[in-house]
Amino acid sequence: MATFVGAIDQGTTSTRFILYDHAAKPVVSHQLEFTQIYPQAGWVEHDPMEILATVRTAMEVVLTKATEQGIQVQGKLKAVGITNQRETTVVWSKSTGKPFYNAIVWMDGRTSAICRQLEEKLPQGGRHFVKTCGLPIHPYFSATKLLWLMESVPEVKTAIESGDALFGTIDTWLIWNLTGGANSETTIHVTDCSNASRTMLMDLETLQWHEPTLKSLGIPRSILPKIISNVEMIGEISEGWPFVGVALAGCLGDQHAAMLGHYCKKGEAKSTYGTGCFIISNTGEQIVPSNHGLLTTISYKLGPDSPTNYGLEGSIAIAGAAVQWLRDNLGIIKTSSEVEEVAKTVSDAGGVYFVPAFSGLYAPWWRDDARGVLVGLTRYTNKGHIARATLESMCFQAREVLTSMKADAAGGDAKVEGEFLLKVDGGATVNNLLMQLQADILGSSVVRPADIETTALGAAYAAGLAVGIWTEKQIAELTAGSGASSIFHPQVTEDERERRYQSWNKAVERSFGLADLAS
Repeated sequence: MATFVGAIDQGTTSTRFILYDHAAKPVVSHQLEFTQIYPQAGWVEHDPMEILATVRTAMEVVLTKATEQGIQVQGKLKAVGITNQRETTVVWSKSTGKPFYNAIVWMDGRTSAICRQLEEKLPQGGRHFVKTCGLPIHPYFSATKLLWLMESVPEVKTAIESGDALFGTIDTWLIWNLTGGANSETTIHVTDCSNASRTMLMDLETLQWHEPTLKSLGIPRSILPKIISNVEMIGEISEGWPFVGVALAGCLGDQHAAMLGHYCKKGEAKSTYGTGCFIISNTGEQIVPSNHGLLTTISYKLGPDSPTNYGLEGSIAIAGAAVQWLRDNLGIIKTSSEVEEVAKTVSDAGGVYFVPAFSGLYAPWWRDDARGVLVGLTRYTNKGHIARATLESMCFQAREVLTSMKADAAGGDAKVEGEFLLKVDGGATVNNLLMQLQADILGSSVVRPADIETTALGAAYAAGLAVGIWTEKQIAELTAGSGASSIFHPQVTEDERERRYQSWNKAVERSFGLADLAS
């Protein structure tokens, strides 16, 4: 009998629901974009209620599409997994289910002043919590966003005092609502260890909230969700949603879901090209501290009693978002997919370098005072050069991260043997020019799988593991036999590669210390 597993993929700019069959092939899907809110320079918000609405619509449309195609889903959908944009922070009312404020998005930079205050106050400055959580003090992470809400939104402070406030990242917000929310007698307020690892509040060794950190930041334990593994039964979809009674049975932050979707084992790395670009290398059961600007994080934990796979991560804030900027703000292209065609009208970037530090620079620089710069412009420069420089900006940033990753891994036992192959996924990877540029700038081969939506696939794998649709061995086999991959090999000389990389680094240095220009 046919069986299906569903995946909710709630990203930074869109939400999708995908139905997979027993062979882990996508059968039906639907995707919707939603509103990006920019109250002022450097601030980015989402409406949590709109996010819920897009999840509901995506699920409803998939059900309708399946019915129209003669696919019987009801009774055959065995579980739904969730994957989500990480760090994005919501505080809502336990009694009404309404958020007290918009969700503060992961790339939002409003908490820079809070971070500076913490660095001055704490004995070890910006690295005070690194030993515990693997993360520096930075606006990127949920804890500082929560502190801003506690300090700046009176309703949040009042609700915390009265016991009516709940905190969560997007996974927690979705699970709470999908399982009944304010209408449920037994609400499910949980997060998984991968999402919790991005808050700055979780102890990487125990996978629990770190009480000394909570105390030093003044964050009450009572508003935080319970931390669970990536693969376990969470609850059932409640009345009022499509697929009532189906198990919610797996949850991972988007980058960790991509790790599982690729089935990256110890020593293997993947790069996801979406709104940002996120590269994680699996370091196995070893927690590897970074001395080169990377984050120590979770790769995945496939069950409550399963070993924890840790990782080193390089987070790049702006990747595909730079292409959206060309489309929406500058009008250089009409659709995101058009960027490849425009970039191919020129043979190179004409000496133009674009550093898209719209909200500062993340790994390995961690400069929240940086702002975007476009350098090397002449009267010769045209939109093709700018489009190509935009694509190259993703590749140069990825190279910086991978260089740091190799340096950190060399200090532990997570070394990569043989030829290094970068596994890639995400919407931007359909761009063949981008993939070739990445191979050229990296000096290593780039492997693109047949199914590039690896994030959603990872969420489906997690749910399927939890309910027994697949075993871990079967997932390894499914991944290995998932279809023909495209491999892009470097086509430029080492001298050319290094010359361009040095020029890129000059451009990066020009972006520092520009945040006060907007004040």
